[in-house]
Amino acid sequence: MSRVLVVEDESAIAELISINLRHAGYEVTTAATAEEAQAAIDAVLPELVLLDWMLPGQSGIALAKRWRSQVRTRDLPVIMLTARAEEADKIAGLDAGADDYLAKPFSPNELLARIRAVLRRKAPEALDSVVEVGGLRLDPSTRRVMRGETEVRIGPAEFRLLHFFMTHPERVHSRAQLLDRVWGDHVFIEERTVDVHVKRLREALEPVQCARMIETVRGAGYRLTHPVQALSR
Repeated sequence: MSRVLVVEDESAIAELISINLRHAGYEVTTAATAEEAQAAIDAVLPELVLLDWMLPGQSGIALAKRWRSQVRTRDLPVIMLTARAEEADKIAGLDAGADDYLAKPFSPNELLARIRAVLRRKAPEALDSVVEVGGLRLDPSTRRVMRGETEVRIGPAEFRLLHFFMTHPERVHSRAQLLDRVWGDHVFIEERTVDVHVKRLREALEPVQCARMIETVRGAGYRLTHPVQALSR
C-alpha cells in the first residue's frame, strides 16, 4: 500500500482528497501547514506528496525547494495542487521541483491517474546496467551520476531523462516521444514540461562541463551527443 501525504490547509478539500485516495487503496496522512508537513516527512517518508501551493506561513513552493535540497527527500515524488493555472505558475512549480502540477478544480479520476503516472515513473531501475557516454557515468542502482570523481546533483525527473538520453545517444527525440518514454503517461502532461526539465538537466550538468551534451534540434526535439562533438559545433 502506497503512503500519500496530503498537504492542504482547506479541511474540506483535504478530506475529499483523502476519501478518494483511501477508496483507491492508498494510506493517507494529512497536514494543514508546512510545519505539519515537515513533521510528517521527518516521521515517515511517504511514497508521494500532494502539496498545496498556498499554505499558511511557508508556501508549498518553498517547501518543495527545501525537500529537493536535502538528500533524504530529494527523490520524493511531489504533485503540486493549486488554484493558480497560468503557465508561469506551472513553470514555477516545476522549477521548484514538483514532478507534476494539477490546477484546481480537478476531478478525482484525473488526480488518481496523475498519482499512478508519477508512481509508475518512480519504478526502480536497480536491474539496469551502468551507462557511460563521453566521460559521464550514470548508475541506476545507486541513482548517481558522476564525471570523474565529481558527482552531479540531479533531481529524479532529470535523472530519468538523462538515463533515457544516455541509453539512446545521438538520436533525436521529439517532446512527445520523451513524454511517452520518460514520463510514461503523457495524457495529462504538457509538452512544455519537457523543456522545463531539459533546462534543469542542463543546469545540473553545467558544473561538470556536460551541459552542451544535450542539444536542441530546431523543429524536432532534443538529442544527447558526445561532448567533443558538441563543443566543436
